[in-house]
Amino acid sequence: MSNSRSYKAWSVPLIAGVLALGGIPALAGSAAAAESKAVQDDFNGDGYKDLAVGAPIATIDGKQGAGYVTVMYGGPHGLTKDHRTTISRSTAGIPGDPAAGENFGYQLSTGDLDGDGRTDLIIGQADAKRDAVVVWGSKEGLSGAVSVPAATTQAGDFDGDSWPDLVLFRGGRSPGDDPLGTEATVWRGPISRTGKPTATQEFGSTKVEPYDVMYAAAGDVNGDGRDDLALTVYLGDGGIGSQLYLANASGGAFTYAASPEGSGQVAFGDVNGDGYDDVVRGVPNDSTATVALGSAAGLKPASTWKSYSQDTEGVPGGKEDEDGFGYAVAAGDVNGDGYADVAVGAPGEKLGDKDGAGMVNVLYGSRDGLTGKGAQGFTQDTEGVPGAAEASDNFGDAVSLHDINGNGYADLAAAASRENMVEGQNAGEGAVWSLRGRPTGIVTDAAFTFGPRTVGAPVTRASFGNALS
Repeated sequence: MSNSRSYKAWSVPLIAGVLALGGIPALAGSAAAAESKAVQDDFNGDGYKDLAVGAPIATIDGKQGAGYVTVMYGGPHGLTKDHRTTISRSTAGIPGDPAAGENFGYQLSTGDLDGDGRTDLIIGQADAKRDAVVVWGSKEGLSGAVSVPAATTQAGDFDGDSWPDLVLFRGGRSPGDDPLGTEATVWRGPISRTGKPTATQEFGSTKVEPYDVMYAAAGDVNGDGRDDLALTVYLGDGGIGSQLYLANASGGAFTYAASPEGSGQVAFGDVNGDGYDDVVRGVPNDSTATVALGSAAGLKPASTWKSYSQDTEGVPGGKEDEDGFGYAVAAGDVNGDGYADVAVGAPGEKLGDKDGAGMVNVLYGSRDGLTGKGAQGFTQDTEGVPGAAEASDNFGDAVSLHDINGNGYADLAAAASRENMVEGQNAGEGAVWSLRGRPTGIVTDAAFTFGPRTVGAPVTRASFGNALS
């Protein structure tokens, strides 16, 4: 249930990494949340999905660790450096002022909260005394914002009425051994641009209250039309655990349910095409990922859950505990065959003598579920991938699968948040790679990489790519 991560050789306990980064480990937020009924991840309503990139360790107005988010807008030619916006607490219209150690952008959630047909971006932060921010989608892109009383959030249609709702986790991220604890509330949508929900509802379970929410994702595992909720939570003393909550038809919003354990990120996707979302749970301390299939009764029994690793037949690489395979996971249909595929980050992967250079594997769904057949592996040394692998880059510490150019195939975004790290520090500038999806899988012929220098954003120790939407 616990995970260890070093920002060099992946041997330092997680809590040391938390302290070194001013309170948070590298996150991908809810990049892998399942598609809901509303348009997802299209902030300007032009029909192309967009990508939000968190840089939570960046210095803003002289405040180290204040953080920012850069949004890269999709289009027919994919992402470009010229179609973007950067949002921080110093941006006009964003509530609050930059604060040292707040880590604005450490967690991201998306959903069309006000029902105008354009996705809104909810930006979380690590400070228990600060609020998350909803930045509203518009024809011109993201603009205007309102505070919501939470550190972490997750959007989804949790009551099945076709309006996205928002789960608010009021708490934060503990900088020490003991979690701060969480107060969870559900806001029913639509939510007005003044930050008023249609109604509020009790979360329905107290099991999350003692812990700090790290990652969240939403998807419908039982096909009842209501999104369910998966969490990764900080337990204390360096331990990290997993939780699953099924949406209720009435009463409290959620009921706790058994699910695969693991300390990595979590994603929902229908890997076998049966109409039920499946749960993909990263288990990086064992360098594995577990898939639990959905059904009308919820997740199928634990005896049916399957584990995947770099020792699974067809998956490039070889299983080693220090690889951290499963630290990041995302689901999407890369090859357009109707089955969800899974991207798995292994940011501790050693390449030659380069500890922690990092790797991303893509495994493909089928009628029989996720399989290693045809799986792909990518590093910065892969032909066509810009850059070169270096020790401690942690390539793959965040991943996302979105169809950025609207051709029907999910594209891979992979981050290395410690790219261009200054020796002796625990955070780098960071960078993100965008690789196209095609019927043959992920290809590198139109690869695009970008970092804070590319987009004209703050550079020093930014951890650009620490979170992907």
